[in-house]
Amino acid sequence: MRLKSNIWVAAYLRRCQVNGVFGAVRRRGAEEAGAVFVKVALLDGSAMLFTPAPQTAYDNSRPVERVFTPLSAAPVPEATVEERLAKEIRFDPDVWIVEIEDREGRHFLELAAK
Repeated sequence: MRLKSNIWVAAYLRRCQVNGVFGAVRRRGAEEAGAVFVKVALLDGSAMLFTPAPQTAYDNSRPVERVFTPLSAAPVPEATVEERLAKEIRFDPDVWIVEIEDREGRHFLELAAK
């Protein structure tokens, strides 16, 4: 069984806080199973977006962990990330948006990513 989205988000924000990185919930989604998108603002006009990985990225050895996929290999203009988030909200109003602010681009998702 996978953690409810609200519990995962709370734990993720705590992980960021413990490491000295500011993070906040920009949009609350469905408590139990809303998709979580993580925006990492680099505070220079660029950002990275981590989206939920397709279900095909999951396998039997890691069925309960959340897996994320970066929107691009390098940071993109923040406006590009905001456009993508707006599309996701129109497609699925139950999405969560978590925003992290860190000049170094730290996001701590590697613990949950493949």
